[in-house]
Amino acid sequence: MKPRITVITIGVDDLERALRFYRDGLGLRTEGIIGKEFEHGAVAFFDLQAGLKLTIWPRKSIAHDSGLPLSSVSQTEFTLGHNVGSQAEVDEVMAQAKNAGAVIVKPAHDTFWGGYAGYFEDPDRHLWEVVWNPQLIVQD
Repeated sequence: MKPRITVITIGVDDLERALRFYRDGLGLRTEGIIGKEFEHGAVAFFDLQAGLKLTIWPRKSIAHDSGLPLSSVSQTEFTLGHNVGSQAEVDEVMAQAKNAGAVIVKPAHDTFWGGYAGYFEDPDRHLWEVVWNPQLIVQD
C-alpha cells in the first residue's frame, strides 16, 4: 500500500458543536456543513496542510455507513498530533484550544525526549497532542 492518506475523519456527537469548535475556536478553514440533503450525509471538511483534510461526521452516520454498531468512545484509541515550531507555540495552541472549549488533559511540559508537549480533548473527547520537537522542522 502506498501512503495516500488525504482525509482523517473523526466521529462527533453534535456536528454543529464540533463545527464551532474547529472553525470558530481553532480557526480551521471550512466551507461549513455540506450534504444535509442526504440521510447520513451531513459532514464538514477542514483544510489542514496541502493534500490533507480533517473531516467531522456524526458517529451515527459512520456506524450506518460502515455497517458497524455505534460503540462507546475511548480517548486512548488514537491521538491527533499537531506539531509546531516552538515551545511558545505549544502554549499558544493549548490556550486557544482551552478558550474554544477543549479540556486540557495534560498541560504543556518538557518531555523526557527533549521536546515540549501537552494534550487536550475536543468536545467529542478526541485526544490532541500539541508538540514541539527540536529534531523536527515544521514547514508552514
